[in-house]
Amino acid sequence: MTTCLLCEQPDETGSYLCPGCTKATRVRLEGLPVLYRGLGVLLAPSAAMSQGRGGKGGPPPLPVAEDILDLRGVMVGTLEDWLSAVRQERGMRQQPAARRGVDGRLDAAVEGLLRHMPWITVSWPQAGQFAAEIRDMARSVASTLQPPGAARGQRLGHCPAADPSGVLCGAVLHLAPGEKAVRCEWCGAVYPPYVWAQLKTWIDEDTARGAA
Repeated sequence: MTTCLLCEQPDETGSYLCPGCTKATRVRLEGLPVLYRGLGVLLAPSAAMSQGRGGKGGPPPLPVAEDILDLRGVMVGTLEDWLSAVRQERGMRQQPAARRGVDGRLDAAVEGLLRHMPWITVSWPQAGQFAAEIRDMARSVASTLQPPGAARGQRLGHCPAADPSGVLCGAVLHLAPGEKAVRCEWCGAVYPPYVWAQLKTWIDEDTARGAA
C-alpha cells in the first residue's frame, strides 16, 4: 500500500500515481495539442486595440496577442523540460529527431511523455509533481479558451477522469457550441474528437458501476 503522489489517497498498486490519476494525466496530455491549437485563434489582438485614441508617435499595435503567445511558449517549454528530465533519468542520451515548427515540437513532447507514462507511473518519484503541473496547465488553458459563464452546449455525461481527491471527477461534460473538443470545467480534462468513442465507453462503464 502506497499513497498516490497527486491525490494523496492510499493506493494498492504500489505505484507513484493511482490508476485514476494515471488515466486523468494521460487524458490531459492527449488533449494538450488541441488546447494549444485552440489558443492559436486568440493570437490576433482584439479589434478594440485599434479603436482607441493613441498619442502621437506611440508604438503601433502588437502583431499578436502577447499573453497568448507567451502561454503557448510556456506550454511547449514545460513539456519539453519534463520530457528531457524523464529521458535523462532513464539514461537515454540519443536525441530524438527534431520536429519542424513549434507545433511539431509540442506534438513530439506530448507523444514522448505518453510513451513514458507507464514508467513515470510506477518508477519516477517526481510523478506527482509532473501530473500536478500537467493538470494545472490543462485547467489554465481551458479557462482561457472557455471563460466561466460561456454557453455549455450539449450534455454528454459525467467526466470519467479522477479529481484531486482520487475519485472520479464526475462533473457534467458539455460540448460547447463551436468547440472541437470536450472540456471538463471542473478538473480541466480535455477529450479531443479522436477519443470520443473511448470517452463514451468510460462514461457508460462508470454509469453502470454507479448503478450496480
